[in-house]
Amino acid sequence: MDVVLNNLPTILALLATGVFAGLLAGLLGVGGGIVIVPVLFFLFQRFGVSAQSAILIATATSLATIVPTSLSSIRSHHKLGNVDLVLLKTWCLYILLGVIVGSLLVTQFGGKWLGVLFGIIASLAALNMMFGQGKSNVAESLPNKYWQRLFASCIGFISAMVGIGGGTLSVPILTAFSYPARKAVGTAAGIGLIISLPAAMTMLILGNTPNDAPFGTYGLVNLVGFVCIVPLTVLFAPIGAKLANIIDGTLLKRLFAILLLVTGLRMFAQLFI
Repeated sequence: MDVVLNNLPTILALLATGVFAGLLAGLLGVGGGIVIVPVLFFLFQRFGVSAQSAILIATATSLATIVPTSLSSIRSHHKLGNVDLVLLKTWCLYILLGVIVGSLLVTQFGGKWLGVLFGIIASLAALNMMFGQGKSNVAESLPNKYWQRLFASCIGFISAMVGIGGGTLSVPILTAFSYPARKAVGTAAGIGLIISLPAAMTMLILGNTPNDAPFGTYGLVNLVGFVCIVPLTVLFAPIGAKLANIIDGTLLKRLFAILLLVTGLRMFAQLFI
């Protein structure tokens, strides 16, 4: 009980993170990782964690939270026929190869370059949200199997290193090749599970816990954060989805894109400059 009371501010902040991530996921359809990583990055620093340790723990914890949420999302999308199992089978091995390499790199190297990479990915995602909608597709169908293998490997590699589930990268890539948007989102849920489960396990088992890690961190995964964030993300995502029918989604998405761009640039500056 004393442990809980001593760490109550951290626990409350982690619960608030789950609410925030769930609402935004439902409102905007954005993946939890793109929200959870920067929130945890700045939150952990408020409680005395260094920037380089914070980005490592935020990345690993985000990936852990994606495992149960992606399972729930897969079930929902599969019922609607929006999960392309053929594509998942084709991409699975190459995603896994990218994930293994990426997650091993995270456990072996410092967090400075990791934060810079997240800042770049977040900034690109923000620019895509602001300016990428409605653009013409680059092709009428997916490219040959060699290009698809390269895409799958890169999605796994980058997503594992920055703590996102893969939708941030896979949905724009698939839709750029005239892939149906609903199916891209549903299939991205499956890609998220292929990325998050092995990456989170690798960082949990092989990651070296930083000396300044917050309470409840094992390997690089903060289990207290996992327990606090997951149920509230699942609970508040449907509420966010209902609010999306009331609030102007286009305006909200642009405002979030601006916030994400500022956040990405701030992370880049804090860790690199």
